[in-house]
Amino acid sequence: MRVIRTIVWVLLGVALLLFSLNNWNDVEVKIWEGLILQTKLPALVVVSFLIGLLPMWLLHKGARWRLNRRIANLENTVRATTATQPAAVATTTQLDAAAQENPPA
Repeated sequence: MRVIRTIVWVLLGVALLLFSLNNWNDVEVKIWEGLILQTKLPALVVVSFLIGLLPMWLLHKGARWRLNRRIANLENTVRATTATQPAAVATTTQLDAAAQENPPA
């Protein structure tokens, strides 16, 4: 699985490099009236991508953290219930007494 992930990241890096080389142009972005940002097109695309990715990444991390806490809580509950309810083990004396009370037919 790591090999596939590495291949995908390398392909994305190569695609970004080719995009950057072919589109290395100045771009003017009008933010407010009188405030103009002049930057290169690849930088604008990468920053826009990261701004869009950040909220979903934070949402994913939060959900994963919440689910890991829930799993740990459930595992602790299972451990606590199994530790407080030991299995009934009959000793030989108890088995002999039960056999005398209920003789086999």
